[in-house]
Amino acid sequence: MSFGAFIRQRRNERGLTLLDVAAALEISIPYLSRIERDREKAPRDELIRDLASILHMPEDDAFAAARRLPPDLQGRAAEVFALYRRQSR
Repeated sequence: MSFGAFIRQRRNERGLTLLDVAAALEISIPYLSRIERDREKAPRDELIRDLASILHMPEDDAFAAARRLPPDLQGRAAEVFALYRRQSR
């Protein structure tokens, strides 16, 4: 599932409108709509964090949907990948 589809699904599950979420994030409704329709790349880390908070989901889930490491792990990518590979065997 794409990042946009994931965000739209979570927003709908929470019963929130585009207006609700865009207002909480202080972004435009068209921008959020473009994100949800995959016409924009996954947004900057801060916005992904804020989306996770507003949608009441773990930040790690939001970053995984964006196919991006959370900021606290970005500097430790080699360790993360090595651990993943060991666990996958």
